[in-house]
Amino acid sequence: MAEAAIGGNPEHALKAGGSDVSTISAAAPAEVGLRFEVDGEIATVTLDRPDKRNAQTFATWSALARIGETLPEQVRVVVVKGEGPSFSAGIDLRMFTPEGVPGQGSFASAAALGDAEFEQLIAEAQKGFLWLRRPEIVSIAAVQGHAIGAGFQLALACDLRVVADDVKFCMKEPALGLVPDLTGTKPLADIVGVPRAIEICLTARTVGAAEAVRLGLAEIAVPASELSQAVQDLAAALLATDRAAAAATKRLLQAAPGRTLEEQAAAERAEQIQRVRALFGQR
Repeated sequence: MAEAAIGGNPEHALKAGGSDVSTISAAAPAEVGLRFEVDGEIATVTLDRPDKRNAQTFATWSALARIGETLPEQVRVVVVKGEGPSFSAGIDLRMFTPEGVPGQGSFASAAALGDAEFEQLIAEAQKGFLWLRRPEIVSIAAVQGHAIGAGFQLALACDLRVVADDVKFCMKEPALGLVPDLTGTKPLADIVGVPRAIEICLTARTVGAAEAVRLGLAEIAVPASELSQAVQDLAAALLATDRAAAAATKRLLQAAPGRTLEEQAAAERAEQIQRVRALFGQR
């Protein structure tokens, strides 16, 4: 197993599963707070600021984006988890102060940017979440304890969510005067429907494990002590499926909501032609 701690000197690069994972920011490793490990076809991204309940910063999002850009080709399953009792309590609240996070600025400094620069800043942060939906991988969020705001959105960025029975999902941004902008609004609305998504976001209430399973926000809920094993079992089951067929099927399923039945049937035909030809050596 190869492991890299993301952070520290921006000139330094660490090896992870045969791929260079370069640091993104001059922020100290404790401010980035990520570990990245590759074991065969499984990569694990660990939010690693347990003393801060794995609160996220601009540097965290940059590091997540870099992991996506340099993910080794052999990886088929990506597990995202948090160190300690919480998955992630959301945005580091220092970002709301004038001083912000050392070396990273604050929302106050971001507010002074021009529209194009500010939009680019958000777009760069979103890159840390978007890659988790790529068809060639399946991403699993292993969620325990608090998954608030940015933490909830990181869980929603993953294809599947396995949760501990103590999970607490909460979309806190509107209560702080913000909107969820780390790609979480679409998967939330897709999963629970627009009316329920509005209710969850605008009340900023907590969604526990049983309700999360009932709403489809989690595939399974288990005791906290069994979370790691449940994720391992799911990863093993996913890896038992043919890699190319899995990617093709994921592409079909991801595109299905935006297509008519006829369009989806045509897409199925196109994918199946490629699969049959590949199986019989007729590319």
